[in-house]
Amino acid sequence: MSRRLEQRVAGLTVWQRIGRWRPLLPVVLLCAAVVIDFVTPPTVSAAALYAAAILTAAPLLSLRGTVVTGVAAFLLDLAMFGYFGFHRTATEYSELAMVATVAVISGFLNRLLHHLHTQLQSARDIAATVQRAVLRDPPRASGPLRFGARYEAAQSDAQIGGDLYAVVDTPFGVRCVIGDVRGKGLNAVRAVADSIGTFREAALQEPSLVALVERLERAVALELEQSGGVTGLEGFITSVVAEFPRHGNKVRLINRGHPAPLLLLPDAVRYVEPSRPALPLGLTALAAGPEHVDTLTFPEGATLLLYTDGLSEARDAKGAFYEPVRRPDLLRHARPDALLDALLADVHRHTGGHAADDMALLAITHVSEGA
Repeated sequence: MSRRLEQRVAGLTVWQRIGRWRPLLPVVLLCAAVVIDFVTPPTVSAAALYAAAILTAAPLLSLRGTVVTGVAAFLLDLAMFGYFGFHRTATEYSELAMVATVAVISGFLNRLLHHLHTQLQSARDIAATVQRAVLRDPPRASGPLRFGARYEAAQSDAQIGGDLYAVVDTPFGVRCVIGDVRGKGLNAVRAVADSIGTFREAALQEPSLVALVERLERAVALELEQSGGVTGLEGFITSVVAEFPRHGNKVRLINRGHPAPLLLLPDAVRYVEPSRPALPLGLTALAAGPEHVDTLTFPEGATLLLYTDGLSEARDAKGAFYEPVRRPDLLRHARPDALLDALLADVHRHTGGHAADDMALLAITHVSEGA
């Protein structure tokens, strides 16, 4: 990690530590106001600091804490006038009225922020529920296969975006998909829901991987047609569809314009580039052709890592892309969950915690039958 990136990460850590003490900020401002009133001539007023302490309490403290801060500021300001001699001038009454008014306004602001926070938390809970309903956790295991999945939105307040994954245990073997919808917003979320629904249904019905992908292609094309153009489904979906047969150590892949999966073997780590490039789902009309299936050996101890471009296009402070293939030691974990946790931690170190795009990860590990 570069020195500049280390400094940025250290800076974030410092701000997190400072954030723990932020409820004390109103108290600090009140103490500073009293000190300034004591050490300066009577003609100098610290009214601005009293008002700042009250306003700061509104977003940081509860309603009771905000009220207590307002009352304390008013009494301290009045005490300062009494200490230096309360002459009952218009200036003194005006200052006290200003502090009292700010205290009342801060109480209303505190309630307003509380209601906004409640609404935001409700929206987050709804988004999390939608994510769990659409992006279901994969099964922990199926025969000798073990699964792990992670999803991280680029925006910290978002719970779901345009990336998708799904794992379905079918009579034809375990079938997986990972994809990335072009675009953002509600249209992308709708496309994710439609695509996953089609995949789950077709994976149980279509006997071949080619037929499954053709079913996905027709669903995407139909949605585009019904939506009236590119704006409805945001154009296309890049995807990789994988199939692990019931018997044998093989995996079949169809890559439709998606970043190449990563195959992790006990003695090697390499990208699985498609032998024949293909357009993403929804663009087949531009260059129609037969689907091509790549078949790979998937021995015991191997892991297949499927991911979206949020991983491959993650950049550090200097603009360098993240390359998981250059971290073979990091990627060699016996369990998919451990692999994904280590990978996410490494990506966060690489980017300094600043993600530019959503990221979905799906790891499948082949363990021995007795494991």
